[in-house]
Amino acid sequence: MGWEAWFSVGVLVAVFAGLAANLAPDALLVGAVVAFALAGVITPEDAFHGFSNTGMLTVGALYVVAAGLRETGTLSRIGSWVLGRAQTERGAMVRMALSVTGMSAFLNNTPIVSMFIPIVQEWCKRRQVSPSRLLLPLSYFCILGGTCTLIGTSTNLVVNGLMIDAAARDPGLSETLRPMRLFELSYVGVPYAIIGVAYMLWLGRRLLPDREGFLEQLSQRSREYLVNLRVEEGCSLAGKGVEEAGLRHLPGLFLIEIQRQGDIIAPVTPDQKLRVGDILTFTGVVSTIVDLERIKGLSPVADASYASVSMQQRDQVLCEAVVSGVSPVLGKTVRDADFRARYNAAIVAVHRGGERLHGRVGDIVLRPGDTLLLQAGAHFVRANRNNRDFLLVGGIEDARPFRYDKAAISLGLLVLLLVLMASGVVDIVMAAFVVAGLMLLTRCISVADARQSVDWRTLVTIGAAFGVGKALMASGFVEVIAEYTVASMGHWGPYAVLAGVYLMTGVFTELITNNAAAALVFPFALAIAERSAVSPRPLVMAITFAASASFVTPIGYQTNLMVFGPGGYKFSDFLRVGMPLHLVLFLAAMVLIPLVWPF
Repeated sequence: MGWEAWFSVGVLVAVFAGLAANLAPDALLVGAVVAFALAGVITPEDAFHGFSNTGMLTVGALYVVAAGLRETGTLSRIGSWVLGRAQTERGAMVRMALSVTGMSAFLNNTPIVSMFIPIVQEWCKRRQVSPSRLLLPLSYFCILGGTCTLIGTSTNLVVNGLMIDAAARDPGLSETLRPMRLFELSYVGVPYAIIGVAYMLWLGRRLLPDREGFLEQLSQRSREYLVNLRVEEGCSLAGKGVEEAGLRHLPGLFLIEIQRQGDIIAPVTPDQKLRVGDILTFTGVVSTIVDLERIKGLSPVADASYASVSMQQRDQVLCEAVVSGVSPVLGKTVRDADFRARYNAAIVAVHRGGERLHGRVGDIVLRPGDTLLLQAGAHFVRANRNNRDFLLVGGIEDARPFRYDKAAISLGLLVLLLVLMASGVVDIVMAAFVVAGLMLLTRCISVADARQSVDWRTLVTIGAAFGVGKALMASGFVEVIAEYTVASMGHWGPYAVLAGVYLMTGVFTELITNNAAAALVFPFALAIAERSAVSPRPLVMAITFAASASFVTPIGYQTNLMVFGPGGYKFSDFLRVGMPLHLVLFLAAMVLIPLVWPF
């Protein structure tokens, strides 16, 4: 090997050492690209060419599309429907497998997992099931669903972009490395996902940990508020029984009574039907009150100035404020305090330490030390942090209401995206950007929220990984590895070469990110295919599936990291559940890939 190849070895070792030390992968790969460019292994243009790759750009646009679905409450409604009626752990896992796997075939995995984590946690708290029994399967189901279509995960788009670039550089590869169709991966991806789901429902479920200690940590010791909520016209709860509406076993919240046309219904039975105009009185923790406040058509009635219209709510935030001993609202009822005029805020609920409040919130006479849950203007916390009327002011995280009035539009745009991508009327990258732009134009998501929804670190990692891949090819390191692989495995035939590429990618994806693994192994696969005189397409498809098969460690895929903390998992949990799954899927891929893409 020349010095360039040895230099590549040194850079790769440094990158892997940094990843093992939990350093940021985006910074490491950008540093590697800069090192290659400074050493003259590649030009600056080649180093940063990956940042204009269509696969990377498509991933960025799909982040905005998924965020639009989340902001309009579409994903939340789907998630609540999925687990709402499940009564057992196995039933919840089956429902999650059917829905999440299907959703992740068309939506980015990260927003799906981020939306389902609180839904799963809430269901677990109601049913007294440890979240560790469901959160790891949630991540795995998303990974499996992502292998079913071209847009199922960013990895598929990255590999597709690499194929387009390689075919452009070498016209001789234009046929074997033609762009993937939307459902081309489905021929292998669907049975591949079915096998993975079957494993999780049968054997994997038995290997999952039961973190009872962590379940106890979920018990909420938050302040207990009193809140009155009115069932408005068009509310999804109207006409349902209390238990059917999901109000019977709310975590940290208790339905005290129902006020109906001057009558009080208490205690409230599980089969009591809810009607439009009913006022429901709850006592409980703020996080569950926030969830109730998000239900369309269920509005707090303590303060008449509460903004209940969806577009008005988007300009409001929820926060907590403790009334001081000099506040001008002392001795006044909540109804008469006129908070909107004084502070641009409306009182949603009231907490009084050491005392359980009863009755109507609007009739409570405010005292020093009362904690108020407020719907306020965007700058309330900053404007009143030093206000002598309050002892303490703080915001409530993740309490922004959904844009329910845009839910139908966002769902229609998702259908449009799928039609455009499946029909091939426009390029996939253009379809993604057109729909992302329509999400902005129809105000399903604001420009600021769209900007924040993009995972820039992931995009930087993808772009830099392309540059590292080019450097490995230019340095001769790829050629050396390809010759060694062919020499050691080539005499066993193309199946052995296919297995070598799959396993190489599988090892890399557990150590670094899935997108980086795909970009790094791709040039090796092309070189190995050339040396072995086989078609590069089955080897590239092996990379596509193996790069997504990150089940053995929590660091290989972002959704694994997302459930790692909330599930209270240990590193060994992923190894115990994920290693058998990885081996089963490896065998499935070795059988299925050559059937669909012959050597």
